[in-house]
Amino acid sequence: MTTRHDPQLLGAYVLGALAEHEVREMDEHLASCPECARELEELRDMEAFLGEVPPEAMLDGPPEGGDLLLQRTLRQVRSERGGVARRRQFALGAAAAVVAVVVLGAGVFVGKATSPDVTALPTPTVAPDPAGTRLATFTDPLTKASMTVKVVPAAGWVRTNMAINGIPEGEKCRIFVVSKDGSRQEAGSWVVSKKGAAEGTNLDGSALVDPKDVQSVVVENFAGKKFVEVPVQA
Repeated sequence: MTTRHDPQLLGAYVLGALAEHEVREMDEHLASCPECARELEELRDMEAFLGEVPPEAMLDGPPEGGDLLLQRTLRQVRSERGGVARRRQFALGAAAAVVAVVVLGAGVFVGKATSPDVTALPTPTVAPDPAGTRLATFTDPLTKASMTVKVVPAAGWVRTNMAINGIPEGEKCRIFVVSKDGSRQEAGSWVVSKKGAAEGTNLDGSALVDPKDVQSVVVENFAGKKFVEVPVQA
């Protein structure tokens, strides 16, 4: 063949748009060319994909640039894939479009995300907090440290999220979840950074305390100084 490694001929081969002698030549070439054999598999995968694309997925209002030709040709692939009329003239254009789609990856849907005429995919919804979630805020009048805490119940334990302000830089602190019986379980620890001292710190934690037994959440340093305790008892 005088056009070995020609991606357009590979595309035409996949679409069944080559003459018989060209098919034989392509078969011989593919038997000895691993590179073209790999490209052929990619084109076959894309050709199968195009067969599953509904007509409404082909944009009627293409974006500016060369995508207009690509989209028109893709529609033509669908309408002429079963015919033999004008096979040779159509082959190179359609094959080029298929090759372009493979190169672009998701090029079939170029402009889909930005076109106002195409319905956008649904936005994932955020699951609401489970029943029994508690939210509380408190500022200690002596230390001036403040904390907003959310306690989320789990199966026999709790998750916590804390927004903490007013603790000096460099303090090594611990967070404890306090039970009604006075016992405490550590939910996390950290060192207050310069930014944390100026802007506050947000932390997630967990503690092995039954949700119904949680009484408060407390922050203290490693020396035992309490900065703030937030009551969260229901």
